[in-house]
Amino acid sequence: MVTNLARTIEDLKEHNIWVIAADMDGEQPLSGIDAKTGIAWVLGAEGAGIRRLVKQSCDQVARIPIGGTVESLNVSVSAALCLYETVRQRGA
Repeated sequence: MVTNLARTIEDLKEHNIWVIAADMDGEQPLSGIDAKTGIAWVLGAEGAGIRRLVKQSCDQVARIPIGGTVESLNVSVSAALCLYETVRQRGA
């Protein structure tokens, strides 16, 4: 946990770490993100999501494709899917 997320995002970028937000309105699906390099995932609070300024600070915004009648995912499920995709791409 950090006290100032926007400042932390800028610090990560200075260390060549791509910052990716997971949001239901993301430009591309989770599988379209290059997770083979150094990345940091930003996940929003359940219900509230990611604040607009934090989302704008991220390098990319990815969506987790969900189908059927499911409207949103619990943040722990979203985190598991993002981390799984990262591990899958890295071949671990």
